[in-house]
Amino acid sequence: MANLDNLIHQPVRLRIVSSLSTLSEDESMEFTFLRDLHELTDGNLGAHLRKLEEAGYVSLEKTFVDRKPRTFIALTRKGRKAFSEHVKALEQILKDKP
Repeated sequence: MANLDNLIHQPVRLRIVSSLSTLSEDESMEFTFLRDLHELTDGNLGAHLRKLEEAGYVSLEKTFVDRKPRTFIALTRKGRKAFSEHVKALEQILKDKP
């Protein structure tokens, strides 16, 4: 049986990773879009992304668009695998429910 991933299981991080998992492997999501989508503050989203980045689950690309700094976030292969295993564990819990 797959195990729950405690890093992903935290509700905000679960929402972040879930959103990023909808993108293809070559796509990323802009920081401000992700922030607004989940109604988070810059600091709150940044703190959660830092934990996910330290685990190797997301990659951040900082760039400039029209001379303005922009950050794009993508789910790594490791992050996709961890999320997939987490979802399998949740499905197993639901399946085993009496």
